[in-house]
Amino acid sequence: MAPTGKTASGVAMKRPGKEVKAGAIKKAKLAEATEEAPEEVCADGEVSVSTEVNAGRVRLLKQATQQATQGAPVVYWMSRDQRSRDNWALLYAAQQARQQCSPLCVSFNLVDSFLHAQARHFGFMLRGLRIVQQNLSSIGIPFFLLRGKAEENIPAFVERCGASVLVMDFSPLRIGRAWREAVCRGVPSSVSVFEVDAHNVVPVWVASEKQEYGARTIRSKIQRHLPEYLVEYPPLTAPSHKWTLDKPESIDWDSLIDEVIKKGAEVPEVKWCEPGEDAAMELLLGKKKGFLTVRIRNYADDRNDPAKTAALSGLSPYLHYGQISAQRCALEGRKVRRTHTKAIDAFLEELVIRRELADNYCFYQPHYDSLQGAYEWARNTLLAHASDKREYIYTQEELEKGKTYDELWNASQLEMVHLGKMHGFMRMYWAKKILEWTSGPEEALAIAIYLNDKYELDGRDPNGYVGCMWSICGIHDQGWQERPVFGKIRFMNYNGCKRKFNVDGYIQYVKRAVAELKKAAKDPAKEQVDKKINII
Repeated sequence: MAPTGKTASGVAMKRPGKEVKAGAIKKAKLAEATEEAPEEVCADGEVSVSTEVNAGRVRLLKQATQQATQGAPVVYWMSRDQRSRDNWALLYAAQQARQQCSPLCVSFNLVDSFLHAQARHFGFMLRGLRIVQQNLSSIGIPFFLLRGKAEENIPAFVERCGASVLVMDFSPLRIGRAWREAVCRGVPSSVSVFEVDAHNVVPVWVASEKQEYGARTIRSKIQRHLPEYLVEYPPLTAPSHKWTLDKPESIDWDSLIDEVIKKGAEVPEVKWCEPGEDAAMELLLGKKKGFLTVRIRNYADDRNDPAKTAALSGLSPYLHYGQISAQRCALEGRKVRRTHTKAIDAFLEELVIRRELADNYCFYQPHYDSLQGAYEWARNTLLAHASDKREYIYTQEELEKGKTYDELWNASQLEMVHLGKMHGFMRMYWAKKILEWTSGPEEALAIAIYLNDKYELDGRDPNGYVGCMWSICGIHDQGWQERPVFGKIRFMNYNGCKRKFNVDGYIQYVKRAVAELKKAAKDPAKEQVDKKINII
């Protein structure tokens, strides 16, 4: 786990890890069960412009105990937030460099493997980082690409530079926190280490000091801090002190991308989603297909219909890799709220409240991907029904290939395998059926997370873990009428889906999409598959 830190203003932060107490759960249950339409996340009006990074967004993880050389460099280790614009961690590093009259550089550490990531994920990430390097270079900030173990490379790089400050962005996941903890231990005693939450609008440790029961319990806490944190970004300007140390080695991006694509060829890249922060901004605000400029008009009515794929924002991959800031999306969304009030309120509920609830869960619950991380009532009911007879039992291989009796479920699995995406409504149905078709909740959860992380372009994310935990283990939900296999976990079935959307239309959409992709794979010269299958 990450070390207990202090905010930049000196306030000690509590160490996460305690489970929500039963009393708090009982008080919240009725509220969650009767939850109405989302309240607006933020009111219309003027947005203040920040000139410096809010101190509450920053945690001091390690204070230097020896004085560094005057004007020693500042290093930003970029990890979760892979963008040059609208990045509070980068802006804080630049702020530190200005105050100390120091040069600034950005480093990124490429690991050999990351959970179940394949060519689809590494390719998307590296293509985005190539654009980051270009954008940083244009204002005189060098970008260093390191390869290997972050816990070894980052301290060695900081020492080699003679840096006085290391700035890191924030991740609530165990692997990222273990890296950051090891880096803190490994850097020289002359280096101060800061962590900046550049991913959430309201920093996770500011929004709440504990694991929240659900959206209703965290919503007002986030809203309370929005006037202070939902502010316009200051511009990132060229450093006043140029980098005069060793220059970064030239990066052969094409060869590097080819290498990772070959290594992870089992899950190939997708063509419908162009990587990078520039493409992300185009998808948000573009004139042809921009979400807030063109497609927002249908979002409120069509967003819960899996057969209407173009109704969604399509921003999830960019948010996952940090190629766009959720705060930028929220700021731009506020600008059109008066003309699309219902749609923007629904969008901001998902973008801010639900996303940050997922970070809250993963930050304060160390067992965010196991049955141990479920509430006591959910664990008890799942274990009580673990031995219930299942009508169908499928192996992981059968599930992975979409070989079940349920055409709707097969379509959702194949959409994920071939397109790297799955509609949010279908993700719930998909995971719940895995619980129904496997030997017990532990196996169901393990398979759901494995498939999600391997195929979803936005896998290995707090939203993904919470989605699986909600569907299978009742996280952020309540107990429902008891039934076989599910116990008191919320139940979903095929007939319920038929009442909500055009099931046949969705199945046919996936079949056409998969057929087009297989056809294109035989003729690599053919591009623009997304236009034929109308993903966005």
